[in-house]
Amino acid sequence: MATNRRVSRVAELIKREVSQMLLNGIKDDRVGTGMVSVTDVDVSGDLQHAKIYVSIYGTDEAKAETMAGLKSATGFVRSELGARVRLRRTPEVIFVEDRSIERGNKVLALLNQLNNQRSPEDPTAVEDTTDPDDDKFSESVT
Repeated sequence: MATNRRVSRVAELIKREVSQMLLNGIKDDRVGTGMVSVTDVDVSGDLQHAKIYVSIYGTDEAKAETMAGLKSATGFVRSELGARVRLRRTPEVIFVEDRSIERGNKVLALLNQLNNQRSPEDPTAVEDTTDPDDDKFSESVT
């Protein structure tokens, strides 16, 4: 079993190499339909399986096409990883769509909407929370 440090180093290496492959290695036209970026790689403790989380920007149709292209390119990605990364066994590759950025944007939009719906009671009124005795104490000490 590999140490946690080695697992994280292998995950970062796989992330970097797969990102490079997405830029200029994978020739499938479906992968270029949506803008794709690798957000995270989760490698198992025995370095036999790697889940590659990808974020896809575009319409739902473009996302579906891109995921289909990535799933069909898993054999190519695994063979390229075997050539680029020196490991005893090349891990099995699984592509997973990462929707965390979309969820974050949705939460931010809801928070902005709530903030815009709130009406300030009196924007010029500022509540004074200072204690008048504090100034007297600081003057007497100095």
